[in-house]
This record gives sequence, C-alpha cells and structure tokens, in this order.
Amino acid sequence: MQDRKASFGRDLRLLKPAEFQRVFQNSRRSSDRCFTVLFLANGKMNARLGTAVAKKILKRAVDRNRVKRLIRESFRLKQHDLAGLDLVVMCARGIDLSNMHQLRDSLDRHWTKAVQAISAVRN
Repeated sequence: MQDRKASFGRDLRLLKPAEFQRVFQNSRRSSDRCFTVLFLANGKMNARLGTAVAKKILKRAVDRNRVKRLIRESFRLKQHDLAGLDLVVMCARGIDLSNMHQLRDSLDRHWTKAVQAISAVRN
C-alpha cells in the first residue's frame, strides 16, 4: 500500500487555456506511435496534467473518454515521480485501442523520459 495520497484533484490539472498554451509553446516533447507528451518544468511541488484528445483522431466519444481515463489513471499512479512538471498528453494518429497494456506501457515510458529530460536540464 502506498503511503502517499494518489488522488487526482483540481490542483493536479491544467485548466486554463493560458496554462495549456504555455506548455504548447515552451515544452519538450516525447513521441511514439501511441502518444505525444509535451512536458515543461512548472516550479511547483506537484505535477499537473492536461489531455488533448482530438475528435479528428478518435471519432467516437466512448473511445476518447476511454483514452482520457487511461491517461488520468496512469498519471495518478505516477504523479509523485513527476513532481514539478506540467504535462499535456495527445493521441497519435492511428492509435490502437485494442491493446490497453501497450498504451499503459507507452505512457510509463513517456513519464520516465520526461523525468530524465527535466532532471538532466536541472543538473
């Protein structure tokens, strides 16, 4: 059992358009065939997440919601490792929703890359 709280409250979300814009304009990027993750140091103690799942890529609302749920859950479990980052996750064209384990593994790799890239910049 984890000692730290693993919730996904309002303070852990990117909510305002200006917050998303800041990440889109100044971020570093990690991409693969499932997701593109933009990340930027935020100078805060906690990580914040934003999702951008386009209707153009995933036509059905049920698919968009399923992917967003998966992204939120993965972030919620890894948020303590991602402290100090603002992240925006976008779906790649041709994402395969039939293999959720592959999507989860992809997100884990992106979280690791983001932490390594930001820690390299800080040191």
